[in-house]
Amino acid sequence: MLPAPLTMEVRRGAVAQLGVLLADSRVATSGRVAVAVGPGQGDLITDLIAPTLREAEVFRVADGSVDAAVALGGQLRKGAYEVVVGVGGGRTIDATKYAASLAGIPMVAVATNLSHDGICSPTASLVYDGGKGTFGVPMPLAILVDLDFVHAAPESLVRAGVGDVVSNLSAIDDWQLGNIERGEPFDGLACSMSRTAAEALIGRNDSIESDAFLTVLAESLILSGMSMVIAGSSRPASGGDHEILHAVDQLFPGTSNHGELAGIGAAFCFFLREDSSKTTRIVDCLRQHKLPVTPGDIGLSNEQFTEAVVLAPSTRPGRFTILEHLRLSENEVRGRVADYVRAFGS
Repeated sequence: MLPAPLTMEVRRGAVAQLGVLLADSRVATSGRVAVAVGPGQGDLITDLIAPTLREAEVFRVADGSVDAAVALGGQLRKGAYEVVVGVGGGRTIDATKYAASLAGIPMVAVATNLSHDGICSPTASLVYDGGKGTFGVPMPLAILVDLDFVHAAPESLVRAGVGDVVSNLSAIDDWQLGNIERGEPFDGLACSMSRTAAEALIGRNDSIESDAFLTVLAESLILSGMSMVIAGSSRPASGGDHEILHAVDQLFPGTSNHGELAGIGAAFCFFLREDSSKTTRIVDCLRQHKLPVTPGDIGLSNEQFTEAVVLAPSTRPGRFTILEHLRLSENEVRGRVADYVRAFGS
């Protein structure tokens, strides 16, 4: 038996019809619903849901930190809520997922952005003590994506979702490498779902301006999250690419966003594999969607990116990827970074 959301809808106007959608899918029948909104669009979202969720209590999530999630969890425990609905971008949804797990109630994700696959993933990425950690949480009970809000979101954040999804291809190769070299258990169904999510985007000629593309992007991000639920870990969507991402976050916080870093990490990992076909395919996709390709595109020097690649394996102890397999010295990494920049720098 496979875990899956009760309902999944990607369309315009999802936020305004939230009450109807929850009732139709039998997620909330009594009306005891808590709604968590982020600081940016909180007032607008509150006004939109008021007509169909009259008795809902709205809570503001200050940021994507552990402290904010714990505070929300405490508020949720005080009320007899059937469900909590997280409405917003990745930080709001992740904080709400964690808060729901603390309160012991189901959570519905209503995404207003498509920057990464946290919409449906069984993890929450939260800031604590100046760093960032990943916490296991239950998968959302239902998922809605409002394309009106997605169109209004910053383009760079929406495009970033493409980088996160296509990095699945690198993660899959790393997982297969771990299976061959270390005998690590491998889940073919989770792998298939993760690969399908990435391939659905790479073959398209349109971009985030169209509802059709955004629908596929949303579905791909959700499918990617579900692949992690099936695998029981982030393995099908997180390999050496995400190790590099986390290292950059640790060393140079605020450098770029999750999806952009995942895309660069994936391209560089394929370059380390000396797989020119896949490297070019990833790079072409990133460029098509105006995503960064080289360290310089996100304001990092070759030396800074080298430092991140060297640190990367320590961010996921026990995970085996192309980085652990090659075990390159710092000088060797420095040389490969220079080669990569020469090959794909603009």
